Amino acid sequence: MTFVRAKLMIEAMESGAIGEIRLTGAEPLSNVPRAITEYGHEILELSPEPGQDTAGVHRLRIRKR
Repeated sequence: MTFVRAKLMIEAMESGAIGEIRLTGAEPLSNVPRAITEYGHEILELSPEPGQDTAGVHRLRIRKR
């Protein structure tokens, strides 16, 4: 479900725009960045939110191509 929301967000963005997606859990953390790069978009940053460990919430910043 996270990727569906991410895809809708990306479709609404203009080319070159930067967006941020919050990922919770191992599956979205693995699948969403991979799918985004397969669609040709650029990952700018993927990092845990402050105070989170590696299994917690991550922020994914992307640029739409």
